[in-house]
Formats: sequence, C-alpha cells, structure tokens
Amino acid sequence: MRYGHYLFDNGSYEESLEQFLASQVDITYVLSLYPSINLPKGLSIAEPDKMLDLTDASLSRVSSDASDEIESLPSKLQESDDRSLLEVRKMSHNALMPLVKYLQKKRYGIIERATAEVTEEVVSDAVHGSMTSDPFRPKISNKKQSHNHISSVARELATILDTALIQALVLTGQTSAALELLKGPNYCDLKICEEFLKERNNYISLLELYKCNEMHSEALELLHELVEESNTELTQKFKPDMIIDYLKPLCRSDPMLVLEFSMHVLESRPTETIELFLSGNVPADLVNSYLKQHAPTMQSTYLELMLSMSENGINTNLQSELVQIYLSEVVEWYKDLKEQQKWDEKTYSPTRKKLLSALEGISGYNAESLLKRLPTDALFEERSVLLGKMNQHQLALSLYVHKLHLPELALAYCDRVYETGLHQPSKSSANIYLTLLQIYLNPRRTTKEAEQKILNPMPYPNSNSLKINSTKAKGGRGSKKIAEIGVADDIRISPSGTDNGRSDGDGEEMTEGGGGPIMLTEALDLLSQKWDRINGAQALRLLPRETKLQNLLPFLEPLLRKSSEGRRNYSVIKSLRFSENLQVKEELHKHQSTVVKVDGDSACSLCHKKIGSSVFAVYPNGKTLVHFVCFRDSQSIKASTRGAPARKRT
Repeated sequence: MRYGHYLFDNGSYEESLEQFLASQVDITYVLSLYPSINLPKGLSIAEPDKMLDLTDASLSRVSSDASDEIESLPSKLQESDDRSLLEVRKMSHNALMPLVKYLQKKRYGIIERATAEVTEEVVSDAVHGSMTSDPFRPKISNKKQSHNHISSVARELATILDTALIQALVLTGQTSAALELLKGPNYCDLKICEEFLKERNNYISLLELYKCNEMHSEALELLHELVEESNTELTQKFKPDMIIDYLKPLCRSDPMLVLEFSMHVLESRPTETIELFLSGNVPADLVNSYLKQHAPTMQSTYLELMLSMSENGINTNLQSELVQIYLSEVVEWYKDLKEQQKWDEKTYSPTRKKLLSALEGISGYNAESLLKRLPTDALFEERSVLLGKMNQHQLALSLYVHKLHLPELALAYCDRVYETGLHQPSKSSANIYLTLLQIYLNPRRTTKEAEQKILNPMPYPNSNSLKINSTKAKGGRGSKKIAEIGVADDIRISPSGTDNGRSDGDGEEMTEGGGGPIMLTEALDLLSQKWDRINGAQALRLLPRETKLQNLLPFLEPLLRKSSEGRRNYSVIKSLRFSENLQVKEELHKHQSTVVKVDGDSACSLCHKKIGSSVFAVYPNGKTLVHFVCFRDSQSIKASTRGAPARKRT
C-alpha cells in the first residue's frame, strides 16, 4: 500500500491504482484520496481481512499528503497563470481516468454480491411473510427478527462505487458511459447524484437518473422546462418530441400522468400526441373528458384526428360529442354575425363545413336533440340533413328548394336516398323523386308545412311507427282512419292515382301565401334527368293540365322507348318460348310413335333370357331390349355405386 501511495504522490496514478487493485485495498480507502468525489454520508464500510497492516501514523500521513495535493488545486487555480491552470486541469483529469478504470474493474464483483444479497432478502421476506400469515404459528418477537435480518454491506459498497463512478465519468467527459451506467441496474445515491448533475447542467444524465428511480413526474417537469428554455438559453436543444418519447412506455402503467404532461405538447404536436394516445391504448373516454376539462380548445382536434386515424372509428358517444362541439361553435358564430347584421345563409366557416360533413358522414348522434338547438331562422342546410336522418324527406326537400333556393342540393339529396334504397329498399326511397316533383308543383302547401314544423317543433314519427301504431290501436274505425291520414300526409303520393283525367296540380294557384309560383321548369328538368327512376304514370298525374307536350318530350321519349323496347323484348321471348314448346311436343310425338318388334327369339340384353310376354323396356337407340325388372335393378345398382366411396386398389 505504501508503494501505491508513493506512486500516487508522484503522479503515477494509473500504476498506483493498479497496485491498489492488486493489493485488494478497500475502495472507500482509495476514494478517500479524491476529495472532489462526494460519497454517501453515514456509510462506513470496512474490510479488515483485506486491508494491509498499516500504522495509524503512516496511514494518516500518506492520506493527508494526497489530500493536501488535491485540496490545494483551487488555490493553485487562483495563483497560477493560464499555463498552470491547464496543467492543473490536466493533472486532475489524469488522476480521475485511472480511477474510472479501477472502479469499473471492481464493479462486477461488488454488483454481483449486492444482487445476490437483494435476492436472498426477497426470498427471506417471502418465507417470513408466509410464516407470519399462518394464524396457528407462534409470532417471533422483534428482537429475534433483528438477528435474522440480512446484512446490507454489499449494497452499501455498491452504492459508494456507483455514486463515485458516475461523478468520475462526468468529470472526465464520458457522458455516454454515464448514461449507459444509469440505464442499467445501478445503486447510485439519488441525492448526491442529483445535486452533482444539477451543478454541472448535465440534464441528459439527470433525466436518466430520474427515470431509473421511477421519478417520472420530476423527469417530465424538468424536460418540460428544458423544452421551454431551449429557444433562448440552452445550447443543447430539447424538443417536444422528447416528452412524447418519454411518455410512450407510461401509457399503460400511468395514463393520468401521460394525460397531464401531454397537455404541454398537444398544441405544438397534435398528431404525434394523439398517435401516442392511440398506440398506448389510453381509453378514449378518459382522454376526451380530460381534454374537455383542461384543454377544451383541443378537444375537437383530438376527436377529429382520432376519427381519421382509427380504422374502426370512434364510439357513438364520442361521435355525438364531436358533433355537439361543432354545433356549439357554429351557433355562437351565427349569433355574432346576426348581431352585426352580416349573417348570410350561404356563408360557410371552416367549422360549419366540418359540421355539415359530420352530420352527413356520422350516424352516432341524436338528430332530434340537435334539431332543438338550431335557430328557427337560419342554418336550414343543417336542418335539412337532420330531417333526412329522420326520414322526413319532404320537409328536408322543402327547405332545400324554398328556403335555400338550391334545387341542385335537393336533387343530390334524392340521389343519395335512392341509391341507399337500392341496398335497403323502402317505400320512401322509391318515391323520393316524386316527392321532389310535388314540392316543385305545389309550393304553397309544402312551404307552409315546413314553416309550421320549424316554428312548432314536434316529435317526428316516421311512417313505419305510424303503421305499427295504426295496427295496434284499439279505438275502432276512427283511430284507424287517423293513422291512415297521418301516413298519407307523410307520403302524399298514391300509387293508384285518379281515373278522372284530372292532374293533382290542377286548381293550385300560381302565386299563393308565400309559396311562390310553381317551379315548372325545375320539374321538367327533373323528369328529363331522372326519367328512369320515376313512375311515369304518377308523374304525369302531378303535372298541370296546361303543360305543353313539347316540353315533355325529353321525359316521354326515352320512357316510351324503354317501354316499347320492353314490350318488344317480351314478345320476342314469348315467341321463342312458343317455338320451344312446339319443338318439345314434336320430339315427344316422334318418340311415342316409334315401333319395336318383339318375337319369340327376342332376348334381354342384360340377363340374356327371352323376353316372352314379360314387361320390357327399350333403350333410346330403339334396338336394345331388356326386361323391365332387369333395367330397374341395373339402375339401382348404378345409383348405389355412385353413392358408395371408391375402393382403393391394392
């Protein structure tokens, strides 16, 4: 040991520490030569069997000499010039590098003993717990238990070693090695390492120290501060993505902590943050409620991105929540413009476009409750979409035509309903174009009904519920008539029509009560465009009597052509079937008129016996004769052979 001190005092630090390692000197004694290394207080480790027999005088003298040399470094820094400052720093670095190697060589054995110590203690606690949990086993006194307590010498020694090693690595600029040490199992003293790393602004290592000690809240607070300061003070840049990466492993174990600190990056990194929620399987309802309380402005952004990124979409509650958010924003926007007298029904804000898209594409909301929130004098397009969801097609089309004055939207609405009806047939979808035609030709009544429904909102029963109620009602003939009138009022199109030659449009005045003149041009355009989707007879009954035949040519010409083509095809098919019938009869007659000669020499082709007076059968070639019994038996044998599985040949 004296030789090791001699080498250390003369600056041969590497040889000195190799001598200490070979002599198996206690690491606490070696670390006492480095006053700049802070060690945990209250830990006194002594291994007398490994220590050399040194006198107290020589030990104190040697250690004091080494300590005086290192403690005198600050005074040298103040008294020397720049050249001496570099020499002192070089000497300090040269003294610490061998210490790093020395501690790394000693670490494996010490950590192995500490791990075994922990394992032994865990097993002992488990056994002791099972013993104390037995109500029939006598309890051991605390005094007796203290004798069974396992010593923590190895762990204390591991704490001293790792704490010193972290400091030596940082002081020598080996930050990456310090990070590797913190990422693995270690026994670093939290308080000493935390203060040491804070003093040197080594935030990367400090974050890893918090992480390995499961101090996630402290780590995230520090990381958030570093991200905020990265734009001004810090030379090293910390980005919001680092917070997201830190939160990923915590989604399952601590979702509330993830939600708390994700608020710091949700606005700057909305897509990445929501991907974090989705990939981490954070409950969507929990995320939505947290955003609603702490970041309401980002709630719709979360729901939008979740809806666009998730293949299965979102549940109906969250769909309804998103629609409600859009509607609230649109209603507030409408009120502001109305106060400024700038409201225009054909003005679309980004949120209103989102609302219309959501109303058409999302089904997880209550249309009737949303209708009650709409103003009575505006937002007619939204009202039309909601009425369509409730199968109130006549009211929806009336708003498109008479309130919005957008016949093209009404026609697009009819196309959607008709195409949906191809997969889900219903009476309302089949008559949807006739409903629009009636609105064009009878504006007074349809406009009046629409205004009454808007001003006096009532429950909107569909036709199916009315039919069910009319069947179940027990009010006699009167109740049945009321139900039938309700259905007729909802559909307003009779497939049977009238036979007196009078059109339904006759008798309606051209201008009445706010409904305006009939829209004959739009009606004729509808007939010419959708002639193949409209019942021609019913459409003609709805047209006014004074409609010119020339204007109906675009509608009647393809309709009649299709009708005549259908009749012609039908007649051709009928003729073909008649000819086929004649051919079959002729062939039957031919086979029935075939003559077979049977004499005394005629024999059965199967059993080779004479036919005689037995019942016989003739094969289609007209020459082969068999007994009917033989024929029947042969047919049954063939049938059984086909049904039986094929035998394998050996």
